[in-house]
Amino acid sequence: MLASSLLPSLLLLSAPTLANPVDPILVPRSPVTLSLSRRLNLNATSAHALVEHDLARARMFKTGNSHPQADACGAGRRGLLGTNQRITNQAVSYVASVGVGSPSTTYQLLVDTGSSNTWVGGNKHYVPTKTSHNTSNSVVGPYYMSPFHVPFSEDIDRASHMAQEASQVGYEITDQVSLGHGLTIRNQSIGVATSSAGLGDLDGILGIGPADLTEGTLSLSPSSTIPTVTDNLYEQHSIFAYEIGISFEPTSTTPNENGEITWGGTNLLKHTQPITYIPITTTAPAKFYWGIDQSIRYGTATNILSSTAGIVDTGTTLIVLATDAFNKYQEATGSTFDENVGLLSLPNSQYSTLKSLYFTAGGMAFELTPNAQIWPRALNSDIGGTADKIYLIVGDLKSPSGEGLDFINGLTFLERFYSVYDSGNRRVGLAATPWTRKEVN
Repeated sequence: MLASSLLPSLLLLSAPTLANPVDPILVPRSPVTLSLSRRLNLNATSAHALVEHDLARARMFKTGNSHPQADACGAGRRGLLGTNQRITNQAVSYVASVGVGSPSTTYQLLVDTGSSNTWVGGNKHYVPTKTSHNTSNSVVGPYYMSPFHVPFSEDIDRASHMAQEASQVGYEITDQVSLGHGLTIRNQSIGVATSSAGLGDLDGILGIGPADLTEGTLSLSPSSTIPTVTDNLYEQHSIFAYEIGISFEPTSTTPNENGEITWGGTNLLKHTQPITYIPITTTAPAKFYWGIDQSIRYGTATNILSSTAGIVDTGTTLIVLATDAFNKYQEATGSTFDENVGLLSLPNSQYSTLKSLYFTAGGMAFELTPNAQIWPRALNSDIGGTADKIYLIVGDLKSPSGEGLDFINGLTFLERFYSVYDSGNRRVGLAATPWTRKEVN
């Protein structure tokens, strides 16, 4: 696979048999690219479920304040409520097939940049093997794996309170993890869920967020962090570059194998511009995730959101903006709020007047075209909408800007731009792709 990360990783191979032993030979290894499948959870995409999921997740990111190392903004490094939390079912997800154990059992895991722990035990039970080791740790983990699961519609505050009360939702094991193409991790920490809700037909989570989010998740060592799958790949010399690249493609069908993750580098074939790297923001709570500083304008002159902190997140479906920015976007587009689906909508006659959104970060403006701003019309019925009606994919964060997390660039953004999560240099990379301007919706 052609990759833009030219520094190879290293593999230890045995030398040819000689009379006298010699040291192993170091042979270059390219970054490894694996496919991701896009799924639409039809049980979660009824009226308002799409918006409720994203709003609940955003609230968890913003109110994760129970960690003892919370800073002046009230957000802890891990953020108990913000690490892996989902209250409603995942509406749109990208899924990786991951093997655990030896012989391995294959699990379908949600690829999540907003989580850092890896979990199994959702739809499919964990199968211990000769490489399994129970650490005797209990694990605080994803809200939808908690016995205290409460639907969003009942009471989000009650749900948050119950999540805080849930001191154990699983146990920790270490095991061998196989990512495909010979890419194997030894002794990876994995949470095994003892109960689950909201995962649908998924088996767990592949957490690729920053490792600091794992602090406080283990019962026996609450002040420790847990190496993520990316950390261990790098530390075990399976990859040389301490980063991963992710490509999604916009699609109007589901399921669809239209994504990929590249471990240890990036794929030149998946982006059409040089990658722009943006440092992780210094503003809490966005800085605890893959957070960046960004401004947004509509068209060439209408400022929607001044430069502020937010996050890039594969677990959020929509692009979510602080309420004041959302209101400016609604006014600029002339859209109306559709009570049936909880999204803004436009008459078909106004679609031709819709202008591009420009997201400026790292000195580069990333253009989200009018077609990229609408929900795929072929999937309208799946979200409780009307066939052929135009629904916009910009949602309301339900909180004002200036609170340290004023936007989330979710999947509807990431399906148009290549993204890189560079743990070694604490930065996020973005670049245009062959699908940035594609007319698919």
